[in-house]
Amino acid sequence: MSADVGELSGLGLLTWVYPSGLVDRVVAACGRAEQRRRLLPARLVVYFVLGLALFSPAPYLEVMRHLVEGLRGQGLLGEWHIPAKSSLFRARQRLGSEPLRVLFATTAKPMGTQDTPGCFWRGLRLLAVDGTCWDVADSPANEAAFGRPGNSRGYDKSSFPRCGWPA
Repeated sequence: MSADVGELSGLGLLTWVYPSGLVDRVVAACGRAEQRRRLLPARLVVYFVLGLALFSPAPYLEVMRHLVEGLRGQGLLGEWHIPAKSSLFRARQRLGSEPLRVLFATTAKPMGTQDTPGCFWRGLRLLAVDGTCWDVADSPANEAAFGRPGNSRGYDKSSFPRCGWPA
């Protein structure tokens, strides 16, 4: 599936990864479908919460603006306006965490298959986690193998050795 990079921002990206039909089915299966027409339907709230994860440092209203800016540019919003921050909080509370948990469980799976070049080595699936660090047990062997990152007290002064930190 290919899409223009310009189309893959805001809701365009999220609906490409999580199609609206799938989100609607998950919301209905979790019993969170709205009983009346709302300014913030459950589907939009799911995309909003996903947007909060993608744009974590941004404030609530800024995340919602980013999600819907493409729709506004295409004239698809009509009279709809971005609700108050308190409405976003309440909508998120109404939705709860279950639909997001189910959506993740439904869609999280390895992308590569046995036939995808480079995904397996000697029968084992290869995994890369970029930019992730783990604190490991504080032992002389781990300190020798991984070292300790610096902190405000100086170089190699952290509490635990860390696997994956930049050398």
